[in-house]
Amino acid sequence: MEERTWIPEEPLDVRLALQPHQRGTGDPAWRLGADGAVWRTSRTPEGPSTLRVSVRAGAVHGHAWGPGAGWALETLPALLGADDDVSGFRVRHDVLAEAARRHPGLRIGRTGRVMEALVPAVLEQKVVGREAWRAWRWLLARYGEPAPGPAPEGMRVVPEPEVWRQIPSWHWHRAGAEAVRARTIATAAWHAAKLEAAATSEELDRLLRALPGIGVWTSAEIRQRAFGDPDAVSVGDFHLAKLVGYALTGEKTDDAGMLRLLEPYAGHRHRATVLVWLSGTRPPARGPRMPVRDYRSF
Repeated sequence: MEERTWIPEEPLDVRLALQPHQRGTGDPAWRLGADGAVWRTSRTPEGPSTLRVSVRAGAVHGHAWGPGAGWALETLPALLGADDDVSGFRVRHDVLAEAARRHPGLRIGRTGRVMEALVPAVLEQKVVGREAWRAWRWLLARYGEPAPGPAPEGMRVVPEPEVWRQIPSWHWHRAGAEAVRARTIATAAWHAAKLEAAATSEELDRLLRALPGIGVWTSAEIRQRAFGDPDAVSVGDFHLAKLVGYALTGEKTDDAGMLRLLEPYAGHRHRATVLVWLSGTRPPARGPRMPVRDYRSF
């Protein structure tokens, strides 16, 4: 075990910073301990790691295990948003001001690991979250390796890129992911080294969108997590434009309308949408929810 203590210079909500990396309940790569500590696995450039993050008296305590333990602790501040520059963010709507007041510790962190963000993002394309998370759990249980150290039972580390390339079609089917998403992940895995080496969010966006099956929404979801990009808007999300429109104007809108509303937050548009989510402002629900498909029965 290796450990590190870090004292943030600004207010920090550790659980809020790590929440975007959780893919539903029972995520094999993310767990919340009974004591409030967050456990997270990662495949670092130095190998697999398990990271436990807790807070006591304003200090962040990190404990890590595995070959990648040193890397995980070295990058812990970045993971929790130490590099997140909020100086240019100016709130222009009361609903966002109230959300920011209630969540002063909001920070957008970065993992620095592209494939870890890419696979679940592709699995979430055009399906409800529960369907994607079910596939994520199955694939990690089947192909991930056991988490190093005393991690909670069932935790796994995301596979190497070559493993994603070699998963047979019938196992993608058993996971509940159809051929299009499976092919997108496998293709990205062939280019994993180039993707992981991207120096900026803009470069990563260009590389990602050159791959078949990855568009604006998927690229934004990946860059939000891997690069902590505060301006990467998830254009094309089934709910987001409606939520932003309703929160800021009282009326639902579409993607074009959302982008117009977010223009004053250029450079921090993703941050603004996070505050919309945190505000709890939602349009009245009408109609049935999208069903959870079970592709395994097709």
